[in-house]
Amino acid sequence: MKAIIPVAGAGTKLRPHTYTQPKALIPLAGKTILSIIVDQLQDAGIKEFIFIIGYLGEKIQDYIQDNYPNLNCHFVTQTDRHGTGHAVELTKNIVGSEQVLIVLGDTIAEYDLKQVLNEPHSMLGVKKVDDPRNFGVAEIDEDGFITRVVEKPAIPKSNMALVGIYKIVESNFLYACLEKILTNPESNNDLNLTDALECMIQQGAKFKYFKVSNWFDCGKKETLLESNAILLKKFGGNVNESNPFQNTIIIPPVSIGEGCVIKNSVIGPNVAIGEHTSINHGIIKDSIIGAYSNLFEIVLNNSLIGNDAEVKGVSRNLNIGDNTAIDLGGSRS
Repeated sequence: MKAIIPVAGAGTKLRPHTYTQPKALIPLAGKTILSIIVDQLQDAGIKEFIFIIGYLGEKIQDYIQDNYPNLNCHFVTQTDRHGTGHAVELTKNIVGSEQVLIVLGDTIAEYDLKQVLNEPHSMLGVKKVDDPRNFGVAEIDEDGFITRVVEKPAIPKSNMALVGIYKIVESNFLYACLEKILTNPESNNDLNLTDALECMIQQGAKFKYFKVSNWFDCGKKETLLESNAILLKKFGGNVNESNPFQNTIIIPPVSIGEGCVIKNSVIGPNVAIGEHTSINHGIIKDSIIGAYSNLFEIVLNNSLIGNDAEVKGVSRNLNIGDNTAIDLGGSRS
């Protein structure tokens, strides 16, 4: 069993952060999105990984090699992004005829991965959603087999959304369908993996579904911060108690990276801070702060701050009446 992790996307919904950092390396609960995925797959016994890189791909490669030096891995470059199906098709020569587990590089979910790997059938992860029109959707029969998958249907016949986790037993069948669609002159430039899965189903491939208990959305700032809070509670946070932060109150759950200097501040709850960041006179909650940043006299709530950032000033939520003069700048002698 090989794991395929597509991480070539530009992550446009998380800009400006993804101008300089791949979405998969955005910090989350003291880790990164990618490290949570890799650790989960390693814990289930998967030993060989294929990373499909593209935008800022050298940062993905450096991160994996630095943090997982013994990982058996391959890097495949998707020069032109034409969808997840096109990305997966690039791995054909590495996979051969082996089974594969495809996990999209922004998909963090909780499920019994070992049970999924032990099932004899191909399997697709699903989660019930309120509005399935923005997802790939699986239609399921009474025996638990998937009869059809549709990408972003205008009129959904199911509310079971595909979460981005695909176990494929017949990989030769998958690659044949991908090639068939890619060489079809009527196909557009983008190939969704869902289209290839539907091709397999219509030609007789058997897929069963499995439900994920939690599905953490890391695609935009608001949902990323929500996921950060949930995962901090799950992981328990990480604060080096041997580092006495001067005149500072920590309200769990909080994760603080190595080498941070924090003074005269209130941190938490639901805050993740990258390594070697300095904070002085700050009040921060429900936020993610990158590494090597410098924050001074700042009040932050529901905020996402990147690496190597410098923020000075004071944030206020005001309700001011008539005939009032306020100076928030605070001139200093």
